[in-house]
Amino acid sequence: MTRPGTAIVVMGVSASGKSVVGIEIARRLHLPFVDADDLHPPENVAKMSQGIPLTDADRMPWLDLVGERLALRSAGGQVPHGAAAEASGVVVACSALKRSYRDRLRTHAPHTVFVHLAGDPELLSDRALARTGHFMPPALLQSQLATLEPLGSDEDGVVIDVADDVATIASRAVAWVSRNRAA
Repeated sequence: MTRPGTAIVVMGVSASGKSVVGIEIARRLHLPFVDADDLHPPENVAKMSQGIPLTDADRMPWLDLVGERLALRSAGGQVPHGAAAEASGVVVACSALKRSYRDRLRTHAPHTVFVHLAGDPELLSDRALARTGHFMPPALLQSQLATLEPLGSDEDGVVIDVADDVATIASRAVAWVSRNRAA
């Protein structure tokens, strides 16, 4: 079991499996799961649905909402006056493509760790093309790959290849979290 205050961001480009892997990590660690896509304002969803990449200005208010959710859910009982007590940890699926985006998340929840789901661009493209019912069109994958800044050596996180099945990927992530963030 992880210590109170575990804040995990499952990051990566579209079609890397952030949501499905994040749900499985959360299940295994007995933590709530939040999909940052659900926090996008309607304007952002409309732009992406039309194949228009978001700008940093579009992303900043959204990243602040994600960061606030990380902070609240991982507060370990230290919640603002009048707020309901939340779980003492959380797993959030969020692209977090740039270092500056991850830094912004950490301004809200400094203890956040990252599980970067990385994969071969061709595999990711195949997955994006096969996916249905998602607002992010496959055409935006290339812009995300161009934007992606891998985790820096000074960032608390792990990179996991997405070529394996969800259970294997989640097992690797949970093992890393358990080794590095355990009580």
